[in-house]
Order: sequence, then C-alpha cells, then structure tokens
Amino acid sequence: MDQAELNTEQVLKRDIPWETYMTTKLISGTSLQLLRRYDNRPESYRAQLLDDDGPAYVRVFVSILRDIYKEETVEYVLALVDEMLTANPKRARFFHDKLLWKGNWFIQEKSCKIVALIVSSRPKIQDGIIANGEASNSKKKSTSIDDVLQGLVEWLCEQLKKPSHPSRGVPTAISCLAMLLKEPMVRSSFVQADGVKLLIPLISPASTQQSIQLLYETCLCVWLLSYYEPAVEYLATSRALPRLIDVVKSSTKEKVVRVVVLTLRNLLSKAAFGAQMIDHGLPQIVQSLKAQAWSDEDLLEALNQLEEGLKDKIKKLSSFDKYKQEVLLGQLDWSPMHKDNLFWRDNIKNFEENDFQILRVLITILDTSNDPRTLAVACYDLSQFIQHHPAGRIIVTDLKAKERVMKLMNHENPEVTKNALLCIQRLFLGAKYASFLQV
Repeated sequence: MDQAELNTEQVLKRDIPWETYMTTKLISGTSLQLLRRYDNRPESYRAQLLDDDGPAYVRVFVSILRDIYKEETVEYVLALVDEMLTANPKRARFFHDKLLWKGNWFIQEKSCKIVALIVSSRPKIQDGIIANGEASNSKKKSTSIDDVLQGLVEWLCEQLKKPSHPSRGVPTAISCLAMLLKEPMVRSSFVQADGVKLLIPLISPASTQQSIQLLYETCLCVWLLSYYEPAVEYLATSRALPRLIDVVKSSTKEKVVRVVVLTLRNLLSKAAFGAQMIDHGLPQIVQSLKAQAWSDEDLLEALNQLEEGLKDKIKKLSSFDKYKQEVLLGQLDWSPMHKDNLFWRDNIKNFEENDFQILRVLITILDTSNDPRTLAVACYDLSQFIQHHPAGRIIVTDLKAKERVMKLMNHENPEVTKNALLCIQRLFLGAKYASFLQV
C-alpha cells in the first residue's frame, strides 16, 4: 500500500516483533512487559494503563522512536501516541523530551501532530515558574524546545508552499499551526518565515465539510496572529480583510463566523483596518448577521462589540470619509452635508480620487437602488457636483449619467422626480440658470 494513504486503523492492526527487539537489546525487558500489556488492547483498557502509569509508557514510546528506524514500527508507535493524545490531549504532559519527524508521509504527519499537541499542552512558564508552581531553571530544555519549534515551523511553511501529500499536506500544516500559534515564539518564527502570506489564499468561502474545517482552522490561525503586531502589519497590506469579509458574509457555519468576527473585532482598531472595513460595507453585514439566530453567546457579544466599534470609527472619520461610507454602502439620506455648500466647496477635489470612484458609484446607485430617498439624494448630489466642480457638466456627461437621471424624471415618487429634474437642469442649463428655475 502507498505509505501516503495509510490510516491509523490500518497501522494499529500490525503485529510488531517486540521480542526480537528485546533480543537485539533495542528495547528493555521492562519495556517489553509494558508493551505486551498495552498492545492490541481495547481503548478503555489502554486508557486505564495510561492513567496508572502514563509517564512510563511515554518513555517507552519515545525510546522506540529514538532507537528503532524500521518504518513499520515507527508508524505503529506514532499511531499509538496519536491515538492516546487525540483521546485526551492532557496526556501530552507526560512528554518531557522532543520528538523528531523522519521518513515517509505517515511518519511526518503523525510526528508533526504529536509535537504540536505536546507543545500546545505544555505548562506555560512565567518568570522561571511553571504554571503549576514548580520552579524551572533549565535553559537547555527551553532551548531544545525552541529548536524543535523552529524546525517544525519551517516544515509547516514548506507544506503550505509545496505539500508532501496532495490532499493532506496543507490541512495537516494548518491544523498544527492552529494549535501552535498560541506560542509567542511560533508567531515570531512564522512571520519571519514569511508564512502569513501563505494563509491568505486559503481564506475563501467553503462548502464541503473538509473545506469548511480547513477554512475554520485557517481563520483560527489569522485570529491568533491578530494579537501579534508584526503579523498585523503584514495583514494590513494583504488581501486578508476583503477575503475575511467575503467569508463572514457567505458562511452559515457558526464556528467559522465566530472566529472571523473575533478577528475583525481585534483588527478594527489597528492600522487602517477600521476605514477599510467601512469601505467594504461591514456595518451593513454586521447588522445582517445580528438578525440571524445564532446560539453562541461569544459570537453575539463579539457582533455587538464590532458594531459599536464600527459606529465609533465612523464618528471619528472626516466629513468626506462619512460621505464616502454612505455612497459605498448605497444608502443615502438627507444628512446636513448634502445641502451644505461649504462641504461641496471644501471637498469637491476629493471626488477626483481613484479616477472619480465615488462619483462613479453614485451614478451606479441610480441603476441599482430601489429606495426613493437614496435615488433622490443621489440625483441632488450629482447636481451639486455639476455646480461646484469646474468641469462638472463634462465629467458627468462623459460618465453617461444623463440617460440614467432622465429615466428618473418619470419616477412615481415626487421627491425623486424633483431632484432628477434639478440635476438635468444643471446639466443642460448651467448652475445659475437651474437655481433660478428652481426658485
């Protein structure tokens, strides 16, 4: 069988010649006794053995991985360790040494997962004191762990660039990163290895169960990185934000929506993310998400916090920034700035940004909106642009706005009709004459 297609169940059915290994002194008599008690036993029986004598079994497993190089045996022991840690990740505390990955894909995959579980479950050290109160003065141990993590991060990045296995390489790497990026040292190494950019293409709406899990763990990685400033600096210059917004807008999986909302909440106050979120219509998306029936209280709280943060960000934006948000959201109202000649005089040059982007969106609203108030304000704003920009009539004509406005002159809503007529008058007759007719 292709080694890359092995699964744990198949590997655990093997009969390993432990007696031969004892005869050749690759394992001790005590190790043989422990293995005979553990081998080919039901999971519940193995669980009891681990509860009674877990560290002893871990020492046996690690010594086999260190001293025996036969692939079938290494695969078998890695499958045993994977099984015991998957059943109860807290058993990772039994490990006090490092595991190294070597050999075929099955061995690499299991070793990678085991190291990630061990590291993510190890006691956290603060000021030389382990979380359970024990003193830690072993620099050598810390250094060896850092060396393992450095090598592991490099291997994970390589899997994201050029997977060793076509279907399992990337999911394995992302799953391990989702556990490991809680570690400050891993975050630093991952950013230094230019790993952040490797996550961005994986942030994409998903439909199958497998792709949803990959998306969730990828977004979990981005959430963990949102606490690390150098990673945030890279995310700010990438396509991460629009991709995250696309995912949260289209996903129905609660855990995916939750982790993306938590990430957006973290990023809101950093770099230029706040203004970009508003540009991408996130306030409206958050309102839509809040109207859905979510069961997760953390998600509901995060949505409320994100909504309040966006409102606060909008308040702090300049008057033209506020105007841009209205236009980009496609929801216009008679806020004071629309009829404020000072606003138009001071900001008319800002409409030239990005090849008249805001003006183009304003004209598009005439075709796409069904809201009479929005249509009326859009017509009025076009008339204001014509009045205040030196080349306003020429620019609006070149952008094919005349035909769209003329259609609205027959609109059933009198407010729309009135402002469409004003716009056409200014377009054809000039600002002064149109104002005279309006009076």
